[in-house]
This record gives sequence, C-alpha cells and structure tokens, in this order.
Amino acid sequence: MSFHKSTWVLVKVLIPTVMGLLAGCASPSTPTLDASFGQAVRAARHAQTQQPAPPESALSGQGMDGKAAVNLIERYQDSFKTPPKTFEIFNSGGAGSGP
Repeated sequence: MSFHKSTWVLVKVLIPTVMGLLAGCASPSTPTLDASFGQAVRAARHAQTQQPAPPESALSGQGMDGKAAVNLIERYQDSFKTPPKTFEIFNSGGAGSGP
C-alpha cells in the first residue's frame, strides 16, 4: 500500500494542527480569573483616593471668621464679573529682538 505525497501532508501537518486547535477548545474555564475580575481597577482606584471620608473637623466650618469669609466670597464672585487686566510684552526674546 503506497501513500501519495498529499496524504503524507495530511497526516503530518493537517491532523496535528486540527488536534491542537481542538485541545485549546477543551481547556477548562477560568474560575480563578473570573473570581478576581476587576480587582486591579478597584486597587488602583483605592490607591488614588487620598482621603475617602473627610474628617469631622472639616465639616464643622471652623477656622475663619464671618467677615473674612464674606469678603473672600465677594472677591471670588467679582473676579468673574471683571477679570484682572492683562498686559502685552513686546520683544520678549522673539526673532529680531537683538541689542
């Protein structure tokens, strides 16, 4: 019984390739990966949160008297009505600004 060249290709190349692909489909599921899914995101978010709950002293409002607080708020709100004046700088190191 003699085999043709194409039959040897089928036996030596194609069948092991198909068997290898089928073995990949037969692998078990990933319960260890599924159990820790999203853990890296939760750990990164926790590491980037500096202070999850503010201290009680920050909620009390102590540390600034009433007049200073009112002036501060008024200045803050006025800064949006009239923004600070800007100025232009001529010959600030550009081309042609020699001695």
